[in-house]
Amino acid sequence: MKFSLFFFLFFIFSCGPQFTTINQKKPYVAKGFAYIYNDVDYEKKIIYGKMNNEIMQISHQSLKTGSLIKIINPKNKKSLVLKNVKRIKYPDFYKILITQSVADKLNLNNELPILEIIEIKKNKSFIAEKAKIYNEEKKLPSKAPVASVQISNISKNKTNKTTKKNDEIFIHIATFFSNDTAKFLKERIKIDLPNYDQKKIKIKKINNKETQVISGPYTSVNLLKND
Repeated sequence: MKFSLFFFLFFIFSCGPQFTTINQKKPYVAKGFAYIYNDVDYEKKIIYGKMNNEIMQISHQSLKTGSLIKIINPKNKKSLVLKNVKRIKYPDFYKILITQSVADKLNLNNELPILEIIEIKKNKSFIAEKAKIYNEEKKLPSKAPVASVQISNISKNKTNKTTKKNDEIFIHIATFFSNDTAKFLKERIKIDLPNYDQKKIKIKKINNKETQVISGPYTSVNLLKND
């Protein structure tokens, strides 16, 4: 089964352990990439806090410590409800910091660790003493730096069970009414970014009123971040 993921990107990266607390009446919801913890990045001060990969832990840098957070793998609908163990600063490109144990439990693709996130208010009937699996699916709005993550074009054709295809993602650069405008932008990118791999830039006709300029495909979040 082949997935194509289209999303807008705003490249905002952190440079120090400064925190901003999210204050809202409604639960915080988001879609985006998870940062899977490793000690090397902690030692290099890419992330500013230590976690234990042997146990299931999560950290959201803008939600209060102790907040209940439901994280969902949109591909297989597996989910967990865990406490925000502490506020650790990590690059703003990512939506949440998780340990490898969490990624394993959700069968997350380490190359493309896409998650849906929802804050669970404490007056809800959720218990976080132990991690629990839930099967509910929620469509969650998203915010910068990854403004929109969308799973689309899921093939309904039967596939050979012995053949495993990699997930693919695309950068959605812009949408236009005019096909000529989309072509103009594609040519302008070639001029302004001569070192960019021109084969990645594509024009996709959605319908009579929408034409998209996209870049890809990418098979890992690191390749995506570079572009």
